[in-house]
Amino acid sequence: MLTTKTIKLVRSLAEHKGRREAGLFVAEGSKCVCDTLEAFEPAMLFATEDWLAAHAAQAESALGRGAVVEPCKKGQLRELTSLTATPPVIAVYRIPEAPAVEADLCARELLLVLDRVQDPGNLGTIMRTADWFGVSTIVASKDTVDQYNPKTIQATMGSISRVRVAYVEDLGEFLSEAAECGARIFGTFLDGADIFAAPLGATGALVMGNEGSGIGAAAGACVTDRLLIPSFPPERSTGESLNVATATAIALSQFRSRQLKSRN
Repeated sequence: MLTTKTIKLVRSLAEHKGRREAGLFVAEGSKCVCDTLEAFEPAMLFATEDWLAAHAAQAESALGRGAVVEPCKKGQLRELTSLTATPPVIAVYRIPEAPAVEADLCARELLLVLDRVQDPGNLGTIMRTADWFGVSTIVASKDTVDQYNPKTIQATMGSISRVRVAYVEDLGEFLSEAAECGARIFGTFLDGADIFAAPLGATGALVMGNEGSGIGAAAGACVTDRLLIPSFPPERSTGESLNVATATAIALSQFRSRQLKSRN
């Protein structure tokens, strides 16, 4: 039976403090839940009778792994959800142990590095983009938005199951160590080299900065390759900058494009 205490707990997970105190986070909606159910440890599953009937295997899996599976009316789900439209299913997962990433990984793989990205939708879209382009590890400054924010979870469209975000205390120190390991540190700036013509590698760290102020001084000091995504045509007046998620997609597409061309 859905209790007032449970409703209060689930609703508290919309806030960072609530998630950290409970060690739990929420995924909402059929696609999001189906994409994440096997990747995380379920604690609770709330769903309509129709959803449970149509997804009996998923419900059985959650039950078998120790989750409380609660059939709910739509009105009860409305009390739990943070979404505008009431979803047919809401899953509550235990937050896994935070991943650790060594700086020398940048010398072997292409990593995405986020410096103070604040918008949860941007982070979720970046994670989804990273997943598409085969980047499985994102390193983020400690003041980047929480990956378990409900808006981030929704924006990932399930990619949170495949892309890990490792938060580091000192991003400048991490990048400095990566450079010492021989990794190239790429960053996007307004005075950088044209990304469409610049030589790009298959490994390294691609740094993307804050929505308003870009890459900070500490991270910027470690950048070895300054890149620019130019507007077109050059003489035409345009907006001040690109959205960070859009810029990330363009940059990653260029890195992968060079890799494909180098194989031919």
